[in-house]
Amino acid sequence: METNNSKVLLIYTGGTIGMIKDYETGVLRAFEFDNLYKRIPELSHLDCEISVHSFEKVIDSSDMNPRHWITMAEVIEREYEHYDGFVVLHGSDTMSYSASALSFMLQGLTKPVIFTGSQLPIGDLRTDAKENLITSIQLAALKENGVSVIQEVGLYFEYKLYRGNRTTKINAEQFRAFASPNYPILVESGVHLKVMKENLLPHPVGEKLEVWKEFDTNVAIIKMFPGITSQFLEGVFAIEGLKAVVLETYGSGNAPTNEDFLKALEGAIGRGIHIVNVTQCSGGSVIMGKYEASEGLRKMGIIDGKDITSESAITKLMILLSKNISSKTLKIKFEESMVGEIS
Repeated sequence: METNNSKVLLIYTGGTIGMIKDYETGVLRAFEFDNLYKRIPELSHLDCEISVHSFEKVIDSSDMNPRHWITMAEVIEREYEHYDGFVVLHGSDTMSYSASALSFMLQGLTKPVIFTGSQLPIGDLRTDAKENLITSIQLAALKENGVSVIQEVGLYFEYKLYRGNRTTKINAEQFRAFASPNYPILVESGVHLKVMKENLLPHPVGEKLEVWKEFDTNVAIIKMFPGITSQFLEGVFAIEGLKAVVLETYGSGNAPTNEDFLKALEGAIGRGIHIVNVTQCSGGSVIMGKYEASEGLRKMGIIDGKDITSESAITKLMILLSKNISSKTLKIKFEESMVGEIS
């Protein structure tokens, strides 16, 4: 595997990784990506060509929304034939949502799209930004026999590359900010890069990139908690224009069995609202019908989220809703793995 002669495009959206500390004032300011090699001379050892595209107005990741996902995807679409791989520099708070969204949007992807960021600014003495950036570029440039080794959307943080749509942020203070509870890592960075080829998405043969750019954001997430009332549920389900809900249930997909609670769900389904059952546990899968507490949900036709993350579930719903397909077809499509987001 080599990086020779590869061309990589950095797409800077904003976030801590794009900041540098002025040691005289202590103020954070934007990193000058035009002077990338001067600031990070180690990049010259990668033997690949690096270009930078920065958002016209960089954003805090808390302000991330589908319009920005479309902007990212359009940059990749426009430059797809000119580069061997892409690195998206992004704030960590919503990175899992963006990586999930791009994984569904970039259908037929045959090149790496690697999301990364950092917990500390690039100029900080103890920063994680340099390692995350350098290795992400190396991964985006990685080829074997002239073909990209990674052909999917990944997320690299703290020496590990994860499948993007399997990740969730788990820590706001430690360098190990992300985890992939239900799917093994794709690459581990140590003295050498250890690529787990058996975990990578199969290479699509003969496919051309197709970019899906439509989202329907009439969705919501409801997290179950002891004492949740049917009135609360009905209030959410009564939101004008609401089309779908991700219901974060207990354990392997369990929820209250009282009649009022189940009636609120049935009423919503009867009005055409799609409900997806995902577990609020950090790892594991929904198995509807395993316990009596989930049998009622299974019988009323709630969508089985299996081991999908909430981040992936909500972005997948937004895309499927925009397709204007029937309820039955949406349920079938959601319960199928599109890009490795479900086991």
